[in-house]
Amino acid sequence: MAESLGITAVLADDHAIVREGFAALCAVNGMTILGQASDGPSALEMILNLKPDFAILDLHMPGMTGAEVIRRLRAAGITAKLMILSISREDSTVMEALRAGADAYLLKDGPARHLLDAIHFVQEGGVYVSPLLKGAGLFTRAEKAPADNPMALLSPREAEVFSYLVNGLRAKDIAELLDISPKTVDTYRASLMRKLNVHDLVGLVKFAIERNLTST
Repeated sequence: MAESLGITAVLADDHAIVREGFAALCAVNGMTILGQASDGPSALEMILNLKPDFAILDLHMPGMTGAEVIRRLRAAGITAKLMILSISREDSTVMEALRAGADAYLLKDGPARHLLDAIHFVQEGGVYVSPLLKGAGLFTRAEKAPADNPMALLSPREAEVFSYLVNGLRAKDIAELLDISPKTVDTYRASLMRKLNVHDLVGLVKFAIERNLTST
């Protein structure tokens, strides 16, 4: 048995075989599964009532998408780590999930170890995007930044704040989504702008557009 993770979780997917597979993987790694849901509204109610450490949500569920479930949970002040599972590799879909407040975006056709990697990564405050996706490098820590990828200089949290800023969210909104103070958001913004050698928000948006890093 792998080292125990010692955390609680809720699983939500409209396919029982998928839920049971992830439940088995989580259980063998020491996670306690508090409940399983087969649709969006049930997942929302279950997470609000059970308050797990983690929730692993299918993106496309009956009644409500995983992204909408996350958006409502964040609006309700839920600070659990929320992870999206999907078959979609579209940049816009990934960004929608992250803007909603997801801590991780995983592909269903990825290896099981990606789920465990994501759990450990987001526990430490990072944002995990499946390495099988072309934009994953924006949200994972790199030891050395390639000359043509200044985004690799950013910490996971700075990259997350960057993505929200260039897609039009205000510091107050970002603070609520990340459960931090607006002042802390300003600190991250100043830090990431310094690393990217950008001096204002207009320049930051231009930087993102030139590198196709924004969905707007």
